[in-house]
Amino acid sequence: MPEKTEAANQLEGALGRLMVIVERYPELKSNQNFLALQDELAGTENRVAVERRRYNEAVRQYNTAIRSFPGSLVAGLFGFGKRDVYFQAEQGAQKAPKVEF
Repeated sequence: MPEKTEAANQLEGALGRLMVIVERYPELKSNQNFLALQDELAGTENRVAVERRRYNEAVRQYNTAIRSFPGSLVAGLFGFGKRDVYFQAEQGAQKAPKVEF
């Protein structure tokens, strides 16, 4: 799971850097191909966010199931434990990185 978290964080960082570059080059913003790429990147960000929410919800449901009856009996019998691995972004991931040329 740490590999997936790291990959998602790298993707978010790369997208942030790309958006900073776009703001510095207005002619790139108006290019039709770049606009299509921008739409695709927005879709990718949305899919990542949806899957992050689904994963966190599955972990929450699992943790609830192993604490409730009869799931607690089965969990105890087979050694299932609570999962603390929620998918979270790194600190400061909301800020766009500064790029200097």
